[in-house]
Amino acid sequence: MFELQEEGIAPMRARIAERLGQSGPTVSQTVARMERDGLITVRDDRHLELTDVGLDLATRVMRRHRVAECMLVEMLHLDLATVHAEACRWEHVMSDTVERRILEILGHPSVSPFGNPIPGLPDEPGPEAEEGLRPLSDFRTAQAEWVTIRRIGETVHDDPEVMRRLAAARALPGETVKVLASEGGGVIVGTGGEYAELNLSLAAHVMVRAARQPSLDAD
Repeated sequence: MFELQEEGIAPMRARIAERLGQSGPTVSQTVARMERDGLITVRDDRHLELTDVGLDLATRVMRRHRVAECMLVEMLHLDLATVHAEACRWEHVMSDTVERRILEILGHPSVSPFGNPIPGLPDEPGPEAEEGLRPLSDFRTAQAEWVTIRRIGETVHDDPEVMRRLAAARALPGETVKVLASEGGGVIVGTGGEYAELNLSLAAHVMVRAARQPSLDAD
């Protein structure tokens, strides 16, 4: 639910089932348990809302997940394709003391290696969401356009093979890349000799900003 809200998607059982690859009944059982535990409420329009307790818990888990991603990349030099799965393990065992110490060592990063904002500590404000971003899927055009990648959503970096293709094409946060429609109905994105193809469902979770073509001597 936290991820859906970050991406401006109304949290509903169907969206959660799609995101997690779970059946509707399984998600409904989980929602019922979370509602019973006081973590969420179900509105009359069937949208789900985190309670204050649920939001605090979700924020803490997501912050530790993204702090772990930073640690795994910056300190242990893990490949981006494997970082998400490893961070999913760390997010549940990291203590307050370890979390704060990692942040200190890394210089208090504001975003994860995938460009996603790291929520602030309880006594510190987090970064403001970057405005004016558009999903990569908006740039499915016959004529090539240039964009700067700002964020790669959880849905994308949950797939190691997709992340390997994006890394090979240098289509990562901070990079300015070329994008155009693919014959397969998705988009092709890359910086030069290497390109990666994404279907529109995945491309919708890559947030970008329109850019100019880099000069030839930019490198």
